[in-house]
Amino acid sequence: MPDFVLDVKNLQVQFKSDQRITRAVDQISFQVKPGQTLGIVGESGSGKSVTSLAIMGLLSPATSQVGGEIWFRPGNPQADEADHNNDSTEGAIDLLQLPESQKQQFRGGEISMIFQEPMSSLNPVYTIGFQLIEAIRQHQDITPREGLWKATSLLQEVKLLPSDEQILKQLQLETPPNNDDINNPPSQREWQTRINDQKRAFLDRYPHELSGGQLQRVMIAMAISCNPTLLIADEPTTALDVTVQATILDLLRELRDRRGMSIIFITHDFGVIAEIADTVAVMYQGKIVELNPINQLFNNPQHPYTKGLLACRPTLETRRGEKLATIADFMEVVTTETGTELSAIESQKNIPNETRETAEKVPSNPDNSPLLSVQNLRVGFKIPGVLGGTQRLFMAVDDVSFDVFPGETLGLVGESGCGKSTLSRAILQLILPHSGRVIFAGEDITNYQPSGPWINRLKDYRQRREFQQKMKWVRREMQIVFQDPFSSLDPRLTIGDAVMEPLLIHSVGNYKQRRDRTAYLLERVGLNPDFMRRYPHEFSGGQRQRICIARSLALNPKFIICDESVSALDVSVQAQVLNLLRELQREFELTYIFISHDLSVVKFMSDRIVVMNQGKIEEIGDSEEIYRHPQQEYTRRLIASIPTGDIQRVAS
Repeated sequence: MPDFVLDVKNLQVQFKSDQRITRAVDQISFQVKPGQTLGIVGESGSGKSVTSLAIMGLLSPATSQVGGEIWFRPGNPQADEADHNNDSTEGAIDLLQLPESQKQQFRGGEISMIFQEPMSSLNPVYTIGFQLIEAIRQHQDITPREGLWKATSLLQEVKLLPSDEQILKQLQLETPPNNDDINNPPSQREWQTRINDQKRAFLDRYPHELSGGQLQRVMIAMAISCNPTLLIADEPTTALDVTVQATILDLLRELRDRRGMSIIFITHDFGVIAEIADTVAVMYQGKIVELNPINQLFNNPQHPYTKGLLACRPTLETRRGEKLATIADFMEVVTTETGTELSAIESQKNIPNETRETAEKVPSNPDNSPLLSVQNLRVGFKIPGVLGGTQRLFMAVDDVSFDVFPGETLGLVGESGCGKSTLSRAILQLILPHSGRVIFAGEDITNYQPSGPWINRLKDYRQRREFQQKMKWVRREMQIVFQDPFSSLDPRLTIGDAVMEPLLIHSVGNYKQRRDRTAYLLERVGLNPDFMRRYPHEFSGGQRQRICIARSLALNPKFIICDESVSALDVSVQAQVLNLLRELQREFELTYIFISHDLSVVKFMSDRIVVMNQGKIEEIGDSEEIYRHPQQEYTRRLIASIPTGDIQRVAS
């Protein structure tokens, strides 16, 4: 049995731009064993994805320099099956020394990759069937008909299509026999034709017609289509719901064990890596700072950076109000004459019991009146019918009611498509509801979808214009922080102008006062006020999210909706933003609705939790009570899907 599938020795990657050289990967070495999973963990910019691209040979030689050795031992019959010593490269191939034409034979065939964002990896103008068959025929000499058969088999293997037996049962249930069928039942060949038609119908779908989890399964099917020896999964579950994430992790484990593949799994979340990896390499600023088996790494981490990453993520046991540890609590970067060095912090600062602070309780509310009251709210989207008419309404929010009290954080959780974001936009009147009421600070701020003849709709339009003028004060009191900070900021505006814009729209103060307010807010969210002249693209994801938070605070609102505001951030940056939101809530007496699909984060932030499913509320209650004693099966399933990082279970 060969001792390794991949042996990376002293890998170094440098990027050239404007006579400047940036070292993204700095002399790293590791091995991937047959049938095992190597996890690579680190923050954004640590060199994880660059390492995978170097292995795949996808870095452009015009802009990058790759050095070192990448020894790969193929799983095909051409590989030498003799026994090898640990340091031997007999029977292996140095991928960096291969010409481009030979690299293409290995890329996709022997080494496959699942990219982080499936929508950007698939061509939107081609069906998923066409793209899957194209990938299969690129490396296998088969006919289009054989490619179609293999494509459907792969989709069944990744559990995106049901088996033929399941499709047959479903068809028989959907088409009960009539008198003709009783006298002349369909033959086995006719049933098989109907089954094939069902499978072809799915292959004829376009990427935009599938959910995120379904698209990720298509990418997995494409990656395993040629039975690769090594599969590289680059952040394959980062933007997925916890339930879909758990399904994808189970699928990857099952495929690895059944096919005998080796996997490199890249992520920034230790909770996810504990579910799938055998060995973990921790990367920081292009270097591997720790490389150990998974149980040793969790039970006895050696490097302060590893300790910081493990402590950053809130767990189900983390109490609300505790201050999350950050990387800065465990180490600091010291600049010396020879460069930068990492220095561990051995003070009491990194002891959890002494770093965490208990948050203030929700302010008392003597008259028990809610700041926000949502009553029987319904929001629907039109489904077009024949000749462009409206066939029916799809109710994204269906008869939802709840209250939010001053100073409270109400968590809103559920899978993608359950109606969380639609509900938040309806509360802010960015989407007009069909019925129900939204009452804010005692005022009914609800405006409804126009209906009826065009002359009545014109009157409604005039009334809406008047209504919007009356609502100007509400726009000052209610704000939202969106999920993607980059698309929330105008790339043509400096961050100073972006934060000042709400003050300008509402005619607050003169230019000097607005600028002073902007400088104060940037400093309050942890950014240097001197950055005001910079543009959004000059900042990291965590910094951009801080800018969006500063903008939402510009008008000193009472109520803020955080719509998946930390979902796409590294766990270390996420901890900083969550701590910041808690501090700002105490300082500015804010009321939050905190929306996320990560239940451990919602539990950490929230006083009460609303669980949504298919536009309706499954249950609502105290955050601790929801977690300890969930009443609904849907809630129990969400909680069971959270990656726990249970090393004893993983080791067994």
